[in-house]
Amino acid sequence: MLNIEQFRHGDNLAYLVYGNTQAIAVDGVSWQKILSFLEKNNLILSAVANTHQHFDHTSGNNHLLKATKAELLTYAALTDGKGFNIDDEKITVYRTPGHTDDSVCFSAGNALLTGDTLFNATIGNCFSGNLKSFYLSIKRLMTLPNETIIFAGHDYVRDSVIFARRLEPDNKEIEKFWNSYNTECVYSTMAAERKINPYLRFNEEPIVNLLKKMNLPHDTEWERWQSLMSIE
Repeated sequence: MLNIEQFRHGDNLAYLVYGNTQAIAVDGVSWQKILSFLEKNNLILSAVANTHQHFDHTSGNNHLLKATKAELLTYAALTDGKGFNIDDEKITVYRTPGHTDDSVCFSAGNALLTGDTLFNATIGNCFSGNLKSFYLSIKRLMTLPNETIIFAGHDYVRDSVIFARRLEPDNKEIEKFWNSYNTECVYSTMAAERKINPYLRFNEEPIVNLLKKMNLPHDTEWERWQSLMSIE
């Protein structure tokens, strides 16, 4: 069984996925804390990977590579639907273009490291400019089980909840979500996201009614997605 350790660096969230002896760093911007954790727990860093190539996620790479014998897993090496093993436990790669063209998520057991594709209670900006790819990536993640645990690339929960409340002031699930928020370990479940994240709720009646009220296109799922992405 693989374990997930989260490290905060400002609002960035870095991760170590590890088994009994081996580990992989994902978006290891908190490289000092990661190296300390590795030493304390007698773990060998086998690989360094990133959910995408923005500097706020990659800035720890060289530090980790210089301090260990880890291999850098580039985007080209991360094949969609396949993956690699840590202590004989599989980590699966999902290519999820949208935030950037090279965005990926990593699935380890029931945990999903989503980078800036899917945040807790919101999604990332579409810096790639390809809304259709982003839509398809989110649709793909929505097929994952309710018990999937979402570990995102940033802690944007406070602002995300404010936005969700603005869109759905009568959604009582948002308050439950906020009350469960823990800055020491930021995560959510897919079940919770389906109840409060507007970008996963484009087929839900409250969101459809909201788009109608705002005179935004809403007849098809694709129209609803585009309309949601246009709201500021």
